[in-house]
Parts: sequence; C-alpha cells; structure tokens
Amino acid sequence: MRSIYEQVLGADFYKLHPRIQQRFGFCSEHKTASIGHGVMKRIWFNKLVALPLFIGTFRHIMFPQGGRDIPFTIENYAYIDRFGRETVTWIRKFKFPRSVRHFDATMVYSRQRELIVDYLGNKQHLAVDLDISADANGGIRIRSGEQRFYEGWLQFRFPKLFTGCAEVNEWYDDGERCYKITVDVRNPIIGQIFRYEGAFQASFIKTEPEAIPVGIQPLRDESRE
Repeated sequence: MRSIYEQVLGADFYKLHPRIQQRFGFCSEHKTASIGHGVMKRIWFNKLVALPLFIGTFRHIMFPQGGRDIPFTIENYAYIDRFGRETVTWIRKFKFPRSVRHFDATMVYSRQRELIVDYLGNKQHLAVDLDISADANGGIRIRSGEQRFYEGWLQFRFPKLFTGCAEVNEWYDDGERCYKITVDVRNPIIGQIFRYEGAFQASFIKTEPEAIPVGIQPLRDESRE
C-alpha cells in the first residue's frame, strides 16, 4: 500500500527529497511512526483574532500565544480508522515556559474524492480539503482549501471570508541536516493571523497500529468528508 501522500502526488512524489519521501512515505502497513523534536524559531499570532484562537485551544486547534525558540514535538502515526480510511496523525506540541499548546490533526485519504481531507482538532469538527504539491527544493507544500464544520446533525461550509487559509512548507536542509517547516495562516480580510517557523530532527520507530499511545488518536471520528 502507498502512503496517502504518494497516492495524491503520484509520480511527483519522487520529486521530493529522499528525507521528505521517508517522512511522508509510510502507511499503516509499514508499522512505522515519525517522531520529531526541534525548536520553533518564531511563533506569532494576530491579536485581532485572539478570542477565536483562544476557543480553539480547547479543541487543540491553534492558540493565541507567541514567542521565540519554543521547544516543539510532532508525532505522525499511520493507522486505519474505524471507517476503513488510511489515516495519518499530526500531533504538534509547543512547550511554552508556563504551558504546553497543542495543534492536532488527522489526515485521511478520501477514495471517492481522490484527495486528502485534514480533520483539525481532537474531535474532527473541522474538515479541510488539502492541495498537496512537490516544491522545487524537494520539499512538500500543503495548502488548505474548502473548510466544513461537523457537529452532530449540524454541518455547514465556511465562507472564505471567515476562514484562515493555511500553507505548510516542509523541506530537508542538507547543509544543516535537519527538517525545516513554515506554517502560515491568512484571512482574505485581516491578512496574516497565525504563523510559526522552525527546524526539527525526526526519528522513525516501529509501532503496531493497535499500540498507538493514548492521546494520539482523536477523541471522536467523523465519517463525513
């Protein structure tokens, strides 16, 4: 089985740097996880959106806190969710001096739509379509598209004017021998609302899908894509 990123990128997957292929090339059958440790050089947020970001902290979706040289971890586990979808976790933790902030997501491959859907937060309330491409430097670029909200019977699409459009760039720096990442979230009206950038090292461990640590998988799975 191919990873969800290889399925989306097709032949372009092999344009990625070998280290990026390793980071994005495993699936549940490989029984592998990627665990990253590093430092975010800078984390910034727009104070105009502090309230919605504060609300997001309860669902592990961004946060209204910034700083420099913030220790960071990222945990990517691959497994099959209860709806039979190939899934990859993105559990990001930012260790500020007096608090640990979370930014969680689970990415699934939609066979019907032939794209990756990113469920933000620990209860999969927000579903975001992703556009994924290989960059000229061998990195991977992930851009967010349409966003939907699901909660019980309630479901709706967010108008673009009320969403944050995210762009994630991750690449491997051969000179510094580390992975680098930038995440930039912007709104059509307000402009930049959240950003972080930094570097990390990643190790690859063997793990059984049924032995994924507690706190990695979401508290609730959403079937609607």
